[in-house]
Amino acid sequence: MNNDNRDPAQILKDLKPTEAFFIGVDSDGCVFDSMEIKQKECFCPNFIKHYGLQAVSKYAREAWEFVNLYSKTRGCNRYPAVTRALDLLRERPETAARGVSVPEMAGLKDWIRRETKLGLPALKAESERTGDADLSAAYLWSVEVDETVEKIVRDVPPFPLARESLEAMRGEADVMVVSQTPFETLRREWEEHGVDGYVRLIAGQEMGTKAEHLAYAAKGKYQAGRILMVGDAPGDLEAAKKNGVLFYPVNPGHEEASWKRFREEALGKFFAGSYAGSYENALIQEFDGYLPELPPWRA
Repeated sequence: MNNDNRDPAQILKDLKPTEAFFIGVDSDGCVFDSMEIKQKECFCPNFIKHYGLQAVSKYAREAWEFVNLYSKTRGCNRYPAVTRALDLLRERPETAARGVSVPEMAGLKDWIRRETKLGLPALKAESERTGDADLSAAYLWSVEVDETVEKIVRDVPPFPLARESLEAMRGEADVMVVSQTPFETLRREWEEHGVDGYVRLIAGQEMGTKAEHLAYAAKGKYQAGRILMVGDAPGDLEAAKKNGVLFYPVNPGHEEASWKRFREEALGKFFAGSYAGSYENALIQEFDGYLPELPPWRA
């Protein structure tokens, strides 16, 4: 990644089409079956450790997994995930009954409102500039999360037919990774499994939001109906809608069937120009039913 003061997203803005179609693909939980191990074994234990939630670890884990795996915020950036999980935990009577004080993280929330490139470099710079304790805490947590991911997450291959789908895109579409995972983690995982050669570029959280990735790299550079976002989270759908591009859902818990349908049916429809309309709408309607808005303890 860039080590100077240039805009890290400039490489996306400078990207020129080499094919008639563009396909953006999310990584965790979409191409790779890595969401569960990362969130349950890396993110959540460090969340409990760094925010002093040991006395309510059961409920902290429920909040974290709901936010990051089992709700409509699945796949969101890690820093909004922290504030959302803490807010959910704070409202639970079990937390109050145990006398646990859950951090408000006002400084982190303020930074999230101001910043779109919600990655470690921007967080580190802002933490050093302001000396804000909330930003410092988030930075230390984030660093340890990345260290834990590097130690634990390995030998997690792409979902069945994901690799074959990437192969089928070759020569037809410019393909880019569109993710809120840090770039270095993405690079390591795509290289480990030999699928980095299928994509022109890997865009991580340091380059902006997923919507910005699509806007910078693809919007206005390809004909209407020739840009597709493939993802497993409502945030992927939102990024596609913001840019007026097509969306293919990899349904949580049904990833293998989703990739089978993509490889055997949806990809051909996309290239043939028959994907938009009733076909896409039916897929999105099905996808919308998989993840709830409210946690079970509130519903």
